[in-house]
Amino acid sequence: MHPAKVQPRIVFQADSGSPIGRIVLAGLLKNHAGISELPMRVLGHYALVYLLRGHGTFRSADGNRRKLVAGDFFFVFPEIPHWYGPSPGSTWDEFYIVFSGPVFDLWRAGGLLDSSHPPRHLEPLSYWLRRLEESVLTETDSLQQVCSLQHLLAEALEASDNCREPEWLARACRQLESGPGSPRQVARANGMSYDNFRRRFAAATGIPPGRYQLTKRVDRACALMAAERVTNKEIAERLDFCDEFHFSRTFKSVVGLTPAQFRSKMPHPGRKP
Repeated sequence: MHPAKVQPRIVFQADSGSPIGRIVLAGLLKNHAGISELPMRVLGHYALVYLLRGHGTFRSADGNRRKLVAGDFFFVFPEIPHWYGPSPGSTWDEFYIVFSGPVFDLWRAGGLLDSSHPPRHLEPLSYWLRRLEESVLTETDSLQQVCSLQHLLAEALEASDNCREPEWLARACRQLESGPGSPRQVARANGMSYDNFRRRFAAATGIPPGRYQLTKRVDRACALMAAERVTNKEIAERLDFCDEFHFSRTFKSVVGLTPAQFRSKMPHPGRKP
């Protein structure tokens, strides 16, 4: 029996956008076997992927590994290498929207788009698929399209069936991301033994607190490389690594690429996505 042929359908594609952002591409993939696993892909844009049929896995270089079922949606981030696809021997159907711009960077800075958040779930599928298609097709003006997508993202995040993070977890994440304290110090600050804190944190996020803290520092390093021309030494100094060699070793252990290899894969101005 031959596998079903993939059926791609581009719903929308644009070469220009508004000052605050743009929708780059949107489409529907049926009988999709997933993206290439090695090397992991660096997209260079944000993307929302909504799974319509099938089940599989999402993995990223910052340590996230999530199981996916129909009705789940997840986000891809510009600088984070990732892979996703259906279970071995199967295919799935997905709808995706690729987007970029400073307004979505603000969403990310405010925690509304979070690379460590588990996939969210939306049903009924037919309703949300229609809403996703309408968000890129209803408006013809680039600025109105971006505003329409923001409105839909707000609705989808509110409607998804994930519970809000417990207060202690949100606080611990902030402390691990922004403070110099170790995971053990964060555990004490939240009134827990380290073993209990580590177990509860890993159960809620999918990764241990030490790994979470490390990947967030590397995530900030990726953002620096994407936004500025900075050396490894400058990044090491800004993010409190021991030196540039410690930073380079840590970066490769998390991303799977050296900083130089990562820079070579980043999109350059004028290069089409």
